[in-house]
Amino acid sequence: MQQGRATMIVADIMSREIITVSTTTSLTEAARLMVSRHISGVPVLDDQGHLAGILTEGDLLRRPELGTSGRQAGWLKGLATTADLASAYAHTNSRFVGDVMTRNPVFIRPDMSLTRATALMISRRVKRLPVLREERLVGMLTRFDLLTALSARLPDHNGDAPDDEISAAIAAALASQPWAPETGVRYIVQSGCVRLEGEVFSTAEARALRVLAQNTQGVKRVVSALRINEPSRAHEPHDQ
Repeated sequence: MQQGRATMIVADIMSREIITVSTTTSLTEAARLMVSRHISGVPVLDDQGHLAGILTEGDLLRRPELGTSGRQAGWLKGLATTADLASAYAHTNSRFVGDVMTRNPVFIRPDMSLTRATALMISRRVKRLPVLREERLVGMLTRFDLLTALSARLPDHNGDAPDDEISAAIAAALASQPWAPETGVRYIVQSGCVRLEGEVFSTAEARALRVLAQNTQGVKRVVSALRINEPSRAHEPHDQ
């Protein structure tokens, strides 16, 4: 990440060494490449070197070689057009990447914020996103890239801080959280150890308070003595 820029972007963590195949690559070659490189997906380029699609493990789930191609239910066949059935046959039975790959894949740009790229990955339920600069593939952002970046940034410990600074930091953090209870919760800080006392109304609140305290600079240990007073559901009406 460049100095002076607080927001991480895709280019900060994307993989730049890209393994690709072409639309005319045989499925045998592509599958063996994925197995040997321990990757679950690979971008597919056309004759001009432009991104044409992505071949993923999901594209290979239904194959006659495995006996997993299956058959559509009768009512689905009734709704499908001839073109739909023909397309499904080609996708399931072809031996070339161009017929089996996922077309029109979602892509991102190198200068996109990591927040936006991750949200896109989650909303589209994909494990990888090709990164394009103009029309050229320049990288891939994968879930493993995110894990690698996270592991490098997770702190080994919280460092040191005086008890009064810890107490002030916890107070400020609580004030910034919409879920934090305004009353009924106390925290006692002694030699870096935080003791949480009082009453909350859900296990989720208790867990969040513990996490907030654990993440505070200088905290060595958190002891929770919180009482959880969840509203009883015993008197809720039941369906007969």
